[in-house]
Amino acid sequence: MTRPKIGVVGTGYLGRLHARIITEMPEVEAVGFVEPNDGAAAEVTQALGLKRFQSVEDLAEAVDCAVVATPTVLHRAMAEALMQRGCDVMIEKPITATLEDARALLRLAEEKKRVIQVGHVERYNPAIMAAAEVIREPRYVEAQRLGVFTTRSLDIDVLLDLMIHDLNLVLSLLHQDVAEVRAVGVPVLTDKVDIANVRLEMANGAVANLTASRVSADRVRKIRFFGIDSYVSVDTKEQEIKGYRLVSTNGLRAIHPLDLTVKKREPLRAELESFIECVRTRKRPVVSGEDGRDALDLALRVGAAIEQSL
Repeated sequence: MTRPKIGVVGTGYLGRLHARIITEMPEVEAVGFVEPNDGAAAEVTQALGLKRFQSVEDLAEAVDCAVVATPTVLHRAMAEALMQRGCDVMIEKPITATLEDARALLRLAEEKKRVIQVGHVERYNPAIMAAAEVIREPRYVEAQRLGVFTTRSLDIDVLLDLMIHDLNLVLSLLHQDVAEVRAVGVPVLTDKVDIANVRLEMANGAVANLTASRVSADRVRKIRFFGIDSYVSVDTKEQEIKGYRLVSTNGLRAIHPLDLTVKKREPLRAELESFIECVRTRKRPVVSGEDGRDALDLALRVGAAIEQSL
């Protein structure tokens, strides 16, 4: 499979970004998209020259793989329709609305030998990738993921909209089970939680303190890792990183800056390139379906802790 045929299901904000990128990727053949809204579909066709398919089943017959960027409640149905017809899928986060749906997709992927990759795009951010190379035994993690209010993703709360990115980062970079969850959150402009803070205690005693808001005045994407002998700070929005390490020489201790460089690039493009490589080689994605399920599971645990706090 030299140039996999790929399509997009759902062309809202993120879906259009995916559609634009696949038309720019020489390693794939961008076939088309599915979009129920006639006006939105006409805009995509005019801007990108992609063919509109009337159903996900029709698209599945014409492609090898597809991006699912519909509202979360439709993720399971769209991914199932694609995998049943032999397609690999990249599903935007969260993987599904419920754990039951996520487990069902994983079972189907195993049965059909299909690739599932989940769109936790921060894992492909070059600043996070650089940090992952130098983080050693983190004991405390602090993250702020703040955004201004928009009308996008209002079908889910801020936990599944924003915080789930940092929950995935904590699980993937600390490699620890979560022993305790304490959280608070409140709705502000919607009937769902719009701002939340959680304290996670890991099995080894490490702690993560995460804040997410979609009703803030500014857009902030920062995460800091404090280790036994190191400190690393990442601004994922600016793709910037800085760090320091504690060094002992002849009984004397000193703090030395880490030599860290980041080659900036579009994380969504890196994510799609990684997906296509998995389609070709059948290797496990950086963010697998199981990773997406685990991030969803933890987000739902945070939601339950918020309910308990109220």
